Amino acid sequence: MKKYTLLTGSTGLLGRYLLRDLLLAGKRIAVVVRTSQRQTVQQRIEDILQFWEKDLPSFLSRPIYLSGNITEDFLGLDEKSRQWVSEFCDTIIHSAASLTFLEEPDGEPWKTNVGGTRNVLQLCRDTNIRKLHYVSTAYVCGMREDRVYESELDRGQAFRNDYEKSKLQAEQLIRDDDHIDELTVYRPAVIAGDSQSGYTNTYHGLFLYLKIMCILARNTQPGSDGVRRTEVQLHLTGDEQRNVIPVDWAAAVITHLFCTPEAHGHTFHLAPRVRMTPRQMIEAGCSYFNSTGVEFIGHAEELDLSDGDLQRHAYENSTLYRDYEYSDPEFDTTNLERFAGHLPCPPIDEAMFHRFMKYGEEDNWGKRRLPMARKSFDVAKFLQRAVALSQTTFHDQTSPDQQSRQILGLDLTGPGGGQWTITLNSERIIAVEPGIAATLTSEITLPVELLAAPVQVGSQKFPTDKLKSAKPISTLYAERLFFAALKRSMGDQEGDKINYIPLLHQDRSQPV
Repeated sequence: MKKYTLLTGSTGLLGRYLLRDLLLAGKRIAVVVRTSQRQTVQQRIEDILQFWEKDLPSFLSRPIYLSGNITEDFLGLDEKSRQWVSEFCDTIIHSAASLTFLEEPDGEPWKTNVGGTRNVLQLCRDTNIRKLHYVSTAYVCGMREDRVYESELDRGQAFRNDYEKSKLQAEQLIRDDDHIDELTVYRPAVIAGDSQSGYTNTYHGLFLYLKIMCILARNTQPGSDGVRRTEVQLHLTGDEQRNVIPVDWAAAVITHLFCTPEAHGHTFHLAPRVRMTPRQMIEAGCSYFNSTGVEFIGHAEELDLSDGDLQRHAYENSTLYRDYEYSDPEFDTTNLERFAGHLPCPPIDEAMFHRFMKYGEEDNWGKRRLPMARKSFDVAKFLQRAVALSQTTFHDQTSPDQQSRQILGLDLTGPGGGQWTITLNSERIIAVEPGIAATLTSEITLPVELLAAPVQVGSQKFPTDKLKSAKPISTLYAERLFFAALKRSMGDQEGDKINYIPLLHQDRSQPV
């Protein structure tokens, strides 16, 4: 019995990597996402998945889309959606969070981090979900400077900001809830960009410092020797140890632990074996921009803010993270090493810093407009139309025999795809419901455009390089019945455009 996992936070930096990696791992996923002013839930997720598919050899399955809001009761899900969750889901990965450091008029970060977590627990009770995977933060430890163990939480520590304190309260809420039978907690350190591409969609933390370095360097004219002289003093020794991890590694580790049942029920610090230092970051920036002049003066001396705009700009734009400049504890990773020791965190070295800075500049530090997802075939509308036409075609026949019903799971991958349960009787499509049910007669997976091609006129050429990864279409009865039903129900309306005969005769042993 293969159930769905409900994922929150799938549009965030870590969340979009989790969505990709979980789908690649073959997990069935449902996402709770807010609509935006310009896009529906499906369009927002399509943007993300089509972005990933540019660099993948195959199309991804699509999650089930649930329109909601983490800050509302039951995550803003209506009764029909909650009923679907109750029937199809047995686990929640709660990754949604607000990164707001200081309380704002709208109530953040408390509204999302504490209130949103309370709403997740409310939904768990309503739908009888008892397995929860929670993405916390390593900095629930607050301002501790000693070794922090995975088994520890509240030690009476002080906090740098409301974000840390709200995440601790959220984790306490979950641990105190007696409805949850199995709780797995992931505590990542500071999350940076992609270790390979440099990608990020948020310019906080490490990327804020990289952006400041870029602004200072690019606004300083090179001297006659081609070197930029950015005379800036930093209130650091340069050798402070910093816990920073690439986002792709964090997602890969969480996905591995999620797919490892023996790891469930534990708490994991996602922290690097080799920590970076401010000196490494500055030296990488100097080599990238061909600049010099940054001076580490230690913690004791006073900065001279009257000495030029560069110094003042660097100081004023980094105040939000100043408390992190002076302390960063060592995180115990005993559980992490036990269950994911074969996945070491890649050290953030000069080459990776350069990838971060290169991507930041290409992205104009978050101001670049990325292309929207390409318009795709509306599969849901097509299937519902097939049901309606099938009912019209068979309106004069008796009710279908329950014993002759076939239940087909349909997983259409790629743009516009999705997952459905198709109920068939003879060559009649009785019903189409979102999600693949646990009990099926048969299941089929294929790219959505392969199904859509016979009914599309003037459609874009199908990217055949993706076809090699599609699963062969078998000659099982339910699958043959489905295509026969599509042809039967749509044929009179669409004429010669409907031709699923090649699919009906496709042999399992041959590629699509």
